[in-house]
Amino acid sequence: MLALSACKSGDSSDGAAKGPTTAPSSPSPSSQPDQSARPSSPADQGGAAGDAKGGQTFKIGEAAQFPFKYGTTTKGRIALTVTSIEQGAPADLTPLKLGDKAAGKVPYYIHYSVKNVGTTDLAYASVGHIKGRLGDGTEAQDLMIIGSFEKCPSDSLPKGFTNGKTQAGCAIALAPSATTKVVSAEYWGDPFMTNGQGLIWK
Repeated sequence: MLALSACKSGDSSDGAAKGPTTAPSSPSPSSQPDQSARPSSPADQGGAAGDAKGGQTFKIGEAAQFPFKYGTTTKGRIALTVTSIEQGAPADLTPLKLGDKAAGKVPYYIHYSVKNVGTTDLAYASVGHIKGRLGDGTEAQDLMIIGSFEKCPSDSLPKGFTNGKTQAGCAIALAPSATTKVVSAEYWGDPFMTNGQGLIWK
């Protein structure tokens, strides 16, 4: 998977999802989206019958619930929702000083929300691993921002991120030209990273 990185003055936090070193295989939807739209018992920290499955496809605005792990000690359950995929303008990338690396490319902003539906505090965890896909199903190039980027802000989960708390985030995908669009988004992080099939929103 191709990825660009850029530094932006301001907040020193990592402002976008890290890209993978190897691309997982394209998922093939197999089950109905509404299977995971309704959270199961927040007290259940393991897998549940209503959990999203690798390869499952959701509509934009629909929540997917699954067990979540960050690092070696932070574990819980989240409901992840891709809320919109917004087309930006090539000029948005100018402050990042990417030069020829961004020539002709169009940024798309994948907006999402994370809700804690478990019983553990997920403070300071990062829900990354969200990328865009083009109309032909191939991966869009992702862009990692070090620092703040007003067009697409994204931060780690805050202190006291307990059951019921929600936070918005954003990931950047780059279309290769103005005639090619980013039409869907994929979450390929834990626990879907190992089986090569992420969750798709479109």
